[in-house]
Amino acid sequence: MDDPIKKRIHALNEELVGLRRDFHQHPELGFEEHRTAGVVEKYLQDLGLETRRVASTGVVACLEGSRPGPVLMLRADMDALPIQEQTDLRFRSLNQGVMHACGHDAHMAMLLTAAKVLTENRKDIRGTVKFVFQPNEEIAGALKMIEEGVLDDPRVDAAFGMHVWTPVPSGKVAITKGTVMGGLDVFKITIQGKGGHTGFPEDAVDPVIAAAQVIQTVQVIQTREISDLKSTIIMFGKIAGGTKGNIIPDTVDLEGTIRFLYKAGPDTEEQPTERFIRIVENVCKAHRCTCKIEIEHENIPLINNDDMVRIAREAAGKVFADPANITDNRTIASEDFSEFSERVPGVFIFLGAGNEAKGADLPHHNPRFDIDESVLPHGVELYVKGALQYFKQAEAGKTETR
Repeated sequence: MDDPIKKRIHALNEELVGLRRDFHQHPELGFEEHRTAGVVEKYLQDLGLETRRVASTGVVACLEGSRPGPVLMLRADMDALPIQEQTDLRFRSLNQGVMHACGHDAHMAMLLTAAKVLTENRKDIRGTVKFVFQPNEEIAGALKMIEEGVLDDPRVDAAFGMHVWTPVPSGKVAITKGTVMGGLDVFKITIQGKGGHTGFPEDAVDPVIAAAQVIQTVQVIQTREISDLKSTIIMFGKIAGGTKGNIIPDTVDLEGTIRFLYKAGPDTEEQPTERFIRIVENVCKAHRCTCKIEIEHENIPLINNDDMVRIAREAAGKVFADPANITDNRTIASEDFSEFSERVPGVFIFLGAGNEAKGADLPHHNPRFDIDESVLPHGVELYVKGALQYFKQAEAGKTETR
């Protein structure tokens, strides 16, 4: 092993895995990552880095290189999910009803280890690395950090993010140009009718049948109103109404998501959410019901910058010996790293962590979710070599800073 960075990361593997397992065993929900933030702070401070809090439980530290240059942000997310873990791992969650079922435990462990390696190689850094540990990714915590100035002081010129990804096999990495993750709007609908007896439906106004028609009719948006070349998914995840089989309820509540792989909004051609509101209101009106619609614009699409993709792919070529292991991946799932990449040139990559033989092939957010820990050193190396490659390219003038 002639590569000193690869050799150093290999030597840190036990520490790396230990960090991941410690975070996994002590998961915390968004903006409640108090223990987690403390562990992150201590680790960074032990490296000689000064830390500060942003967005309550978010942690930020800067590493200044041997000479002035641009500022590159490396980001990891911290929050867990409200899921009861069902694995038999020795380090399974100790917190009832809370689990790292999306890989954020791995992200923190990889970035902390990368911070150690980069600190040891400060002389090769031609700029500043800003380490950002973000709370509440699952519910758009990036915006809160941005509002509190995470992209300033010092001003960030580019951003690099990573996600372990079980749909991609271990030993591979996906680094893709353009849109790589979807936008997300979350909706809540209350359909108001008039309750009554199921034996006398003519005396009532039935919100149940209106709800059924809403669920069916909004599906025409992605099949009849928006090109099938522009991915759009409207899903209902919750239906609630009624107390007994022979009672027509006053109201029915519906909740779900609208996802899309393109920029969307009132000024765009597609307007999936605006179309959704139009159809819901008119279906309810046709059934003599009224409705209340609440829309939360949770995430915008995540779009990778071409220059940053090129830099990340060049770095990946130094991590993975076989070019065939560097591939592409797009998903309509969402990620709030999109808020960073909307404001500065960014790249978000998927580190393959799926391994059926190790039971690490289940989807994210599953109560039995796990990853192939053997890929963690690859993630550390991608952070380190991606950062060094960025500064090298910036000094050579081959990439633009913000």
